[in-house]
This record gives sequence, structure tokens and C-alpha cells, in this order.
Amino acid sequence: MYETILVPTDGSQGADAVVEHAVDIASRYDATLHVLYVVDVRMNPISTEMDRDEVIQSIDQSGERPTTPILDQAEQRMIPTTEAIRLGVPHEIIREYAEKEDINLVVMGTHGRSGLEHTLLGSTTERVVRTVDLPVFTIPLNTD
Repeated sequence: MYETILVPTDGSQGADAVVEHAVDIASRYDATLHVLYVVDVRMNPISTEMDRDEVIQSIDQSGERPTTPILDQAEQRMIPTTEAIRLGVPHEIIREYAEKEDINLVVMGTHGRSGLEHTLLGSTTERVVRTVDLPVFTIPLNTD
């Protein structure tokens, strides 16, 4: 049923439930887990002046990549993984990536912005649900 599962991450705290669900589903269906981190050019203006390789180098120099905990957990369960780091508007990049990589399921958290930020930027998850033509499994993030 699911051969390729996409887990977009923004590196925020509280995504443990998302990772657990994604890894469980990938394990159950012997699927490849694609872990995607999108550097939001709307929130990180410096990234618009940098190319992808410079951004990855900057992320590596700052410590751990946001994708590492997910990749580590999948590796512990011997699930094949693919890592991708992209620049752009998250919901657009997630949609494009899902189409290009023939993703069968997107697993992502619901959280994040509220109030003015939500009004101005909207919810990435909400936009993904509205714009991709495949199942999106949404999981509330822990805010503790």
C-alpha cells in the first residue's frame, strides 16, 4: 500500500509522535522513509542569498541537522531512508517533492504558529493537505 513515506520536519520540538507513527508505518509496509527539511525562505532571509550547498554547510556547522533524529530512529528499525534539504516555501516544496519522488503518504504534525503568525503565513500542514493529491496523516505535536 505504501512504498514511499514522506516526513517533512521543521526541526521543532515535540515531533516525537510524528516520528514514531511514520517509522511504525514504514516498518509495517516495508516502505522507504523520506525525511525532508525545508529552510523556509520567508523566515530566513539570509537563505535567499545562499545556495543549497551553503545552507547545508551552515546547518552542519551549527550542530545537528534537523533530520538526524528521524534518520537515527529509522535506522534503529532498519528502515531505508532518504534525506533531503531544500530551500523555499515549505508547503510548495513538500508538494513538489512528493510529486517528484512518487510519495504514497505524507506524515506530518499539526502545530506551530498561532495568532498573527498563523494569519500571515497560514499552516504548512493545512496547505499541504489542501494541495497534495495523496493521503496526509496528521498528528498533533506535543507542546510540552
